[in-house]
Amino acid sequence: MPAPSRRPATRDTPAAPARTGAPPDAAGPPAPQIEDSRPMVHLARLQQIADDHGGNRAHGRPGYRASVEYVAGVLRGTGWTVTRQRFTHHGAVGWNVLAEWPHGDPDHVVVLGAHLDSVPEGPGINDNGSGTAAVLETALAVDRARLRPAARLRLAWWGHEEAHDALAGSMHYTRSLAGRQRAAIRAYLNFDMVGAHGTTCWDVYHSHPALGRLLDGHFATCRLATRQVRNPDDTDSWSFSRYGIPVGGIESGHDPCYHRPGDTLANVDPRVLGVATNLAVAAAWRLAHDRALLRDLEHRSAGRRRQPARP
Repeated sequence: MPAPSRRPATRDTPAAPARTGAPPDAAGPPAPQIEDSRPMVHLARLQQIADDHGGNRAHGRPGYRASVEYVAGVLRGTGWTVTRQRFTHHGAVGWNVLAEWPHGDPDHVVVLGAHLDSVPEGPGINDNGSGTAAVLETALAVDRARLRPAARLRLAWWGHEEAHDALAGSMHYTRSLAGRQRAAIRAYLNFDMVGAHGTTCWDVYHSHPALGRLLDGHFATCRLATRQVRNPDDTDSWSFSRYGIPVGGIESGHDPCYHRPGDTLANVDPRVLGVATNLAVAAAWRLAHDRALLRDLEHRSAGRRRQPARP
């Protein structure tokens, strides 16, 4: 994430003893529970990639290309259709990794995403290996379940989110879509910096009340406190909300190693990342199966207002 998103809260919900299991869904099969250790496997690999490539996984650097190959390699042999979308920003080539589940209505698409790159100053294991791992484990859970959803699931790992004028990968993706393709996207959920130690209250944002109910409901079921914050323009959800697509996202607590060399594997709390991973899986299950929720998301008045072009 280019800048800390400590946006003022509008509402808090109280904390209670935490549990990380996915709550039962209102529609479709129940979401599986993901063990906290599973996403940490991906973080260990991303740490090794950074160690092997100059200490980072930044846009235009060998560590980013190796990160792209890692994500694509994990999904190789699964039921996901995986593509790499090439783009150029500031004279350097980058890639988005896109994964499409081949079942569900292609006119009702749900996208979950996370940026894959780090800043040049460090390996970026919380920012944003954590979101990368949560979305990757969602992909593997869908594949293990051989899901037959009502909606089409699409997952994305974005290139070059970092830098003050970036969001380059997700902006390239949304700009490249035809109007009908953008209209088919019913919701986008973003996972960025979701593994910070000491998280007792989660930041939650959304542009549509249905997504707010989904995210807040999950945390409430898990007895975890949340803080409502403004929709950010410094992370990849902005690339969708600017077109009126309903968006939502979460972020864990303060990270003292933000954009520093210390954003290593030791900077991520497995329990906190487990909470985010199970939310990603539960949200994917719910959005993929709940036809009433999908219909609700067709009414986009809460997220339709266009924002001015980002500098």
